[in-house]
Amino acid sequence: MPWQPTDYDPDDFANRRHIGPSPSEMEEMLRVVGTESLDALIDETIPASIRQDAPLSWAPLTEAGLLQKMREVAAKNRVMTSLIGQGYYGTFTPPAIQRNILENPAWYTAYTPYQPEIAQGRLEALLNFQTMVADLTGLPVANASLLDEATAAAEAMTMAERSAKSKARAFFVADDLHPQTVAVIRTRAMPLGIEVIVGPSETLDPSRVFGAIFQYPGTYGHIRDLSADIARLHEANALAIVATDLLALTLLKEPGAMGADIAVGSAQRFGVPMGYGGPHAAFLSCRDALKRSMPGRIVGVSVDARGNRAYRLALQTREQHIRREKATSNVCTAQALLAVMASMYAVFHGPLGLRAMAERVHISTQRLARALRAAGARVSPEHFFDTITVEVGVGQAGILAAARAEGLNFRKIGNDCVGISLDETTDENVLLRVLRAFGIDAAAPHRGEVAIPEGLQRQSDYLTHPVFHMNRAESEMMRYMRRLSDRDLALDRAMIPLGSCTMKLNAAAEMMPITWPEFGQIHPFVPRDQARGYQEAIEDLSRKLCEITGYEAFSMQPNSGAQGEYAGLLTIQAYHRAKGDHDRKVCLIPTSAHGTNPPRRRWREWRWSSSRRRRTATSTSRTSARRPRPRGAASPPA
Repeated sequence: MPWQPTDYDPDDFANRRHIGPSPSEMEEMLRVVGTESLDALIDETIPASIRQDAPLSWAPLTEAGLLQKMREVAAKNRVMTSLIGQGYYGTFTPPAIQRNILENPAWYTAYTPYQPEIAQGRLEALLNFQTMVADLTGLPVANASLLDEATAAAEAMTMAERSAKSKARAFFVADDLHPQTVAVIRTRAMPLGIEVIVGPSETLDPSRVFGAIFQYPGTYGHIRDLSADIARLHEANALAIVATDLLALTLLKEPGAMGADIAVGSAQRFGVPMGYGGPHAAFLSCRDALKRSMPGRIVGVSVDARGNRAYRLALQTREQHIRREKATSNVCTAQALLAVMASMYAVFHGPLGLRAMAERVHISTQRLARALRAAGARVSPEHFFDTITVEVGVGQAGILAAARAEGLNFRKIGNDCVGISLDETTDENVLLRVLRAFGIDAAAPHRGEVAIPEGLQRQSDYLTHPVFHMNRAESEMMRYMRRLSDRDLALDRAMIPLGSCTMKLNAAAEMMPITWPEFGQIHPFVPRDQARGYQEAIEDLSRKLCEITGYEAFSMQPNSGAQGEYAGLLTIQAYHRAKGDHDRKVCLIPTSAHGTNPPRRRWREWRWSSSRRRRTATSTSRTSARRPRPRGAASPPA
């Protein structure tokens, strides 16, 4: 028999690995629908006027080729010890969690848990997250995560505006909030007609605002009791929001004990890599009276038909997929995978482990502050958790350069200060390198003292639920995570025939690089020359998306469809204003639009109209700038 070479290409990842149907299965489907080929099917279903007239310009890679390429890109990032803080911290992901959650398709391919009967495992893990947040913040109700801390703060602002009895239209932002949070609050407030007042807490006038937000600990390290400010806000029928840090709250007086109405923050430092800024799971908790105004998903406990305990999404009538334009928020996205990781981190360490970690971080920071002061440096504040600010005057550039020479990144504050934030990865070697950057050869004092006033030290218990006190042997943790995943349906078990903007299939080769330190350990505010690999990847993706869509530019900033819509509408508004056209204020929303669209009716500057015509696209997770005519496409209708 003559040699017959096979036409099978084992390296054809897209057609043989990533797309489910095999060639023979596709032939059978084409036979059933009465079409000869895929090309013929496309000819019959997609108008030629909107199809690309040429193939894309780049060649596909094999899985091995992709991983090699990503190694080359990763090598262009420079991994250093970043002590920049500002809401992002070094953390150690327990290998049991990395292996069994982050790298496990049973967790990362599961669909939104709208069907509780096939999502009991994730719902339990997310309930653990809610319990963790509620306990640490001292507020009784928490949601199952939001997109990031800045978004959570903006959502808390609009939540306060809906809920406060005050008729004021202004919102106060303490000037020691993280800068990126202030920026997002300003952006969110603008179309809602909310005046944002930024200033020192001492300048707060409760009678002028419906709410206020404070950072605790502050972005420069300060910690103080907010009880008096919160009491003044309540006297004026305004609400108080506290942006806080979960690890700090194992030692510090919790926001609920100060009378806070809402608490927000990020769970990133609970085992989730920095990843050049995300994604990370944010949290939002509140008083019980405000729970029906809370954005995002809430997991609740119920009983099934047999009387057994069961988990489900609760109070869904708040959400956009049911309430449409009357929803509390257009954000329906939860960072479920990262919230699960953070919750497992708390289960893995338990309350004593988390407190021991926080004590180590705090004592190390206090030792560093004492060593710097002993050398004549001016260090503030007097009371802190993990962050200090050092006044260095005209020597700022030199100190920052000396730190980089030691493999460290400090935070540049103004023109004469640097900020230093320690974390769970800080050890004696890091302390020595920090001191050498300041020209100090001596080691930090061996013993530290507590720099937290007695009145700000936490008195209440937390994480008392039995799940946070289970046997923490790796084998037992692995069994617990396996039991939960066995109660879920994900793509590792079956096809999920649901259509949504959240559906995606991340190939294993795409998931692997996110756990490499060259990507995971990069702080979002490092100098650009330390993140050249990230810049290359972002620019490469942007170019390819432009070629695919025919647009001129893309923003990679929105990290959900809901945020993409928001950014897109703001871009449209800015475009009209740039042309001097301030009267274009009507926006059509198709009745068939995704549920994240209708809540935009809350924008005060625009008028909204429902439309049954299907010309408006549904949500996108990126924002793009359009050029006159995409390549190979007909002119769109006006």
